[in-house]
Amino acid sequence: MSALFSPLQVKSLTLRNRIAVAPMCQYSASEGLANDWHLHHYAGLARGGAGLVVVEATAVAAEGRISPACLGLWNDQQAQALAGVARAIKAGGAVAGIQIAHAGRKASANRPWEGDDHIAEDDPRGWPTLSPSPLAFGGHLSRQPQAMQLEDIARVQADFVAAAQRALAAGFEWLELHFAHGYLAQSFFSRHANQRTDQYGGSLEKRSRFLLETLAAVREVWPQHLPLTARFGVIEYDGDDERTLNESIALARALRQGGLDLLSVSIGFSTPQADIPWAPAFLAPLAERVRREADMPVASSWMLDNPHDAERVIASGQMDLVMIGRALLANPHWPLQAARALGIERPTWVLPAPYAHWLERYQSA
Repeated sequence: MSALFSPLQVKSLTLRNRIAVAPMCQYSASEGLANDWHLHHYAGLARGGAGLVVVEATAVAAEGRISPACLGLWNDQQAQALAGVARAIKAGGAVAGIQIAHAGRKASANRPWEGDDHIAEDDPRGWPTLSPSPLAFGGHLSRQPQAMQLEDIARVQADFVAAAQRALAAGFEWLELHFAHGYLAQSFFSRHANQRTDQYGGSLEKRSRFLLETLAAVREVWPQHLPLTARFGVIEYDGDDERTLNESIALARALRQGGLDLLSVSIGFSTPQADIPWAPAFLAPLAERVRREADMPVASSWMLDNPHDAERVIASGQMDLVMIGRALLANPHWPLQAARALGIERPTWVLPAPYAHWLERYQSA
């Protein structure tokens, strides 16, 4: 039997296979509201056969959006709009997940295809950004953020809690905290962004505090029987990789002890000087190390487009779940492609019956 197409039990949920749709920003919202684009986009991905669909980075506060076109969960109207997305994902046979996020110093940016840089400070579409310290990311994101005061930290943590409650009310059953990619939580952990001298900066313990406190606060309101997960960048590829990875594993252990159910292993993206060794399944060995040393289930993504790579990382125990991105944008029925490539019996039945039956009955020679 294929490991990739075996079910996965996480808390009370059973995923029909080990394929998850990674959260991928669509930059197609207005005032944080989901619309027809999101509804049809996510419904199509769910019908494509993945076991889990995770909705893109959804801001917990207006200033936490990457761009003005990002989804939000800072008010009830946004939650109502996302409820339709959650229903559509479930109707397609997948578990409905959502990633909640605060972009920190990378917020107030133009959409990637419109510059991918910070919105000009005199442009009314933009807003001031926040970070642990007043250090710009650099490169195309050059705006200097405001250093967060303790009351800012408390407010943002409360925003995460409120967004989690709205996500639950909207019908999502899998929650992912976005602690990765140089956004706010990753910035607290990263020496590239955090030069604080108070209880939130300096030592590993202090740089981990924001993430652990945020997890604890969300854990209080997220049901114990539903998966609470996070995406975190365990490495920067900045020349200090072993120290960063060791510290990341220590944080992963603490997150596990704090009630995290699964960690999606990713890259920090905290410095424009990173030298990332892009290659097929290149994060798999790091994911396996986190899985083993932190003793927790893991997922990962980045260049897992080849079905045989995806099968291998699950079968070998490097990951429990693969997060597929680009391949599913190119082909929302990638699970069918994978099933055929791996020789699964009756492969069309990874899709819903109204598709599977006809594809099986009238196969080309």
